[in-house]
Amino acid sequence: MKKNIVIVGGSGLLGFSIAKFLFSSGYNVIIADKNSTKKIKNHNIHFIKCDVTKDDEIDFLISKLKKEFKKIDAVIYSAYPKSKKWGASFESLKRRYLNEDLQAQLGSAIIFSQKIIKYFRKQNYGSLIHLASIQGITSPKFAHYKNTNMVSPIEYSAMKSGIISVTKYLAKFYKKENIRVNCISPGGILDNQDKRFLKKYKAECGSKGMLDSEDINSTVEFLLSDGSNYITGQNIIVDDGWSL
Repeated sequence: MKKNIVIVGGSGLLGFSIAKFLFSSGYNVIIADKNSTKKIKNHNIHFIKCDVTKDDEIDFLISKLKKEFKKIDAVIYSAYPKSKKWGASFESLKRRYLNEDLQAQLGSAIIFSQKIIKYFRKQNYGSLIHLASIQGITSPKFAHYKNTNMVSPIEYSAMKSGIISVTKYLAKFYKKENIRVNCISPGGILDNQDKRFLKKYKAECGSKGMLDSEDINSTVEFLLSDGSNYITGQNIIVDDGWSL
């Protein structure tokens, strides 16, 4: 029987890459996102509308999944909600938008985890995979941003390091209940960044530099496979050596 894999935030750059890969690998893939795209329909991937910043929509999602698919083998949490002022420099950061982003990103990840693990407990098994970042394990290399219009928001670092901490907390809290919680910390993902930034970034890596979105797909599949049955509470770093 095919495994049912839910990708929360599956319309995004990383989420949709994972969705396509898992679908082509024989998994039954369900994207949960507040935004749909024609790409989802073109790939015949299931879609359920869900805004993870709203509790009632998370509850509806889990209820619909249970009704239509009977079981949820694993969830990949790749949601990335942002305020309209996301990406401000540290010096110009405003409390209102800082609070909004931390609540939407880290707060929603915690509440979603709470709700899906409640379902996993009733089901007697489940796997939850969060997507963190290399910015969650170390501070940015600020020299890479010099002479570009790019910034690395402090709230991004706070949120991603928080995701790693939450992953370990949940894995330990539920380790006796056949529920695994892990996360993946990718390096930077290519998305039309400044060429000056890309050059400096690559100099810190092994060979490739910035990753393509497809470069973490095999790591995700490993965490979904029986080969990872005894892996929990881990943060797997995929960054071509950037963090060394």
